Amino acid sequence: MSEQHLPAWADPSVSPARLDPQGVSRRHLLRSAGLFGAAFAAGSLTTPAAAKGRGLGGNDPRLAYLVGDHHIHTVYSHDAKYTFSQLAAAGAEYGLDWMVFTEHSNFGHAAYGAPLEHAEILKARADNPRQLIFQGLEWYIPAAEHATVFAAPGPHEVDLLTRFESAYDGKLLAYTEGAAGNADTARNEAHAVKAIQWLAEQRRTGYVDDVLVLANHPMRLGIDSPHEMRGWRDAAPEIMIGMEGAPGAQGAAIPGWRGSTSMRGEYENKPSAQSWSGYPADAYLTYGGFDWATATVGGLWDAMLAEGRMFSVTTNSDAHRIVFDTWKNGDWAPGQNFDSTGRLPDPVDTDTPQPGSDFWPGQFSRTHVGVTRYGYRAVMAGLRAGRVWLDHGHLLDGLDVRLKRDRDHGAGVTLGGRLRARKGDRLTLSVTVTTASRPNPQGILPELAHVDVIRGAVRGPVADRDDWRAPDTKVVRALDVTGRKGTYTLRIPLIAGDESFYVRLRGSDGNRHGAGYLGASIDPHGPIPHVPGDGDPWVDTWFYANPVFVDVEGA
Repeated sequence: MSEQHLPAWADPSVSPARLDPQGVSRRHLLRSAGLFGAAFAAGSLTTPAAAKGRGLGGNDPRLAYLVGDHHIHTVYSHDAKYTFSQLAAAGAEYGLDWMVFTEHSNFGHAAYGAPLEHAEILKARADNPRQLIFQGLEWYIPAAEHATVFAAPGPHEVDLLTRFESAYDGKLLAYTEGAAGNADTARNEAHAVKAIQWLAEQRRTGYVDDVLVLANHPMRLGIDSPHEMRGWRDAAPEIMIGMEGAPGAQGAAIPGWRGSTSMRGEYENKPSAQSWSGYPADAYLTYGGFDWATATVGGLWDAMLAEGRMFSVTTNSDAHRIVFDTWKNGDWAPGQNFDSTGRLPDPVDTDTPQPGSDFWPGQFSRTHVGVTRYGYRAVMAGLRAGRVWLDHGHLLDGLDVRLKRDRDHGAGVTLGGRLRARKGDRLTLSVTVTTASRPNPQGILPELAHVDVIRGAVRGPVADRDDWRAPDTKVVRALDVTGRKGTYTLRIPLIAGDESFYVRLRGSDGNRHGAGYLGASIDPHGPIPHVPGDGDPWVDTWFYANPVFVDVEGA
């Protein structure tokens, strides 16, 4: 892979306003809106409340997809490097419509950094009204990994985040212990549940308009057990809505870059005393860049979906230090440190590539959220509804998914939606694909090779809260789309059986695949881990989409 040169917008002295991210975002918005872009821009699309189906069947509103990243770090994180303006401009350059800045919890951040960061966010929002910029936090979950927490803009967003950080962060409270049998584990796990319930209460009382939580890199250390993830979801499913299906740090295993043992996502760990013992050693790897929990057909993600409840997946940059860039952290003034200032010094250019594993926001990883209007709350509502698909390497320009009963009129339901049917009803899953029309940031024109349809039975709540398998989920159709260009629709017939079920989609460029983790009978050509140190992400790109549920009457 050839060296990437730092774009002009990466100069921290350049204001995002000078780079016109408003124009970039607006053009991307209209591309995302497709044929109904004019109606979308005018705010005239049908609202979800007006579009709810009654009785059998179902209809969801028409959607436009806004592209974003919910996991980005700046100099307000103790281990990152870039200024706010560098990252905001990068997001605009790569077509992001929304971004969440998620600084690590830290005593300096809670005391000083969050208010300083907020002042920059307010300025950027004013300068770039077409770019939706959220302030968030990367929460150290007590007894577990990290999570994105972010709120809708409003007078209390900073207060919410700083109060939450001080009262519920596992690192700040020293509530990190999660080993089975340790005396503190039960207390710490319970505190994580209380944290999510507290956020739900702030939303319920109107202290903030909205707030969401997403688990980050859940299998990196193996310390997010299935029972914890279910506990977080059940504490407030309207708040704890999902997890990273694919982590950041996707440039970690570019050949010749970090070393012979490097893996995409920096998933290079082994089980520890803190890890949940039920995970196999292979769970600590990425598969086509995706977390094992998501990439395994019939695995943990499917086990949660098989309960009949939405649990979304996303992808993002987790931007800390970008591959091949030439900036390094600046020097501290005498007597200063992160705890006393809440931020790092601005970076300086060295003209020499510096260590890093990440891509710029939107450069490689993209989360597409279906909305009915443009705005902060619309993005959060789309995420909560599960109207989400994600891709790597700009594999697709667009994806629209609809499921309907053949006897019904209307468009049907979409990602995250629920269709009501009777046993024996004939259904059609319509998948409209728009292939990549331009080279991606690496100069490659992506080509989709296949689309897989995955179907799983819905069985309701599990008796064993640590069960990570969904034995009745498998790939039921694999469609070869090699060579197809432009916009086309795949129509897949389905029949409602004795029990409720869900369907979800996945596809790739076809460059690297093999039998899935649970065997070829479940997943004949799924994503597989790359050879350590040889994981060029640009030649192994996938898309994933959230499920559509079918509630069979009487099941």
